[in-house]
Amino acid sequence: MTVNLTLLVLMGALFAIGIYLLLERSLTRVLLGIILISNGVNLLLLHTAGRAGLAPIYDPDIPAEDYLDPLPQALLLTAIVIAFALVSFMLALIYRSWVLARQDELADDEEDRRVASYAGVHEAEEDDEVAEETTEFADETDAVGRPLLNPRRGADDDDTTQDPGNGPGTATGGER
Repeated sequence: MTVNLTLLVLMGALFAIGIYLLLERSLTRVLLGIILISNGVNLLLLHTAGRAGLAPIYDPDIPAEDYLDPLPQALLLTAIVIAFALVSFMLALIYRSWVLARQDELADDEEDRRVASYAGVHEAEEDDEVAEETTEFADETDAVGRPLLNPRRGADDDDTTQDPGNGPGTATGGER
């Protein structure tokens, strides 16, 4: 299979221009970006089909290498249908936006602007220093004021703990 450099450059240009247009605020430009990207995908699928060959109808006299692979053709038709549905949906959105607001551009969300305008909003970075470690689950001292070794449980345990099944005063796993 030979590589067609013209198709590759054309696909790259279609993808690049399409992504650039998708990042615009105008819905019409977003629609054009979707169309260009879908055409780039169609060219990519066409290029994956390889060289032209015979129709994939079985004939015992024809070797398998001479047939054309039908899968890229099926994928190409599917991509065309999906692109048509997406373009139709975008046209409906553009028409509805024009009927309701008489504008083609997307406006900023007022709630997003209000939240971003708060002065105390700050995203903590991973490398910011933490002033002190605190816990909200338990006090790290017992009733007498001694520091706890295991502050999550609220009490320190020694090696001989009570097991509810063994009775009082026996070690865990010990004999009766």
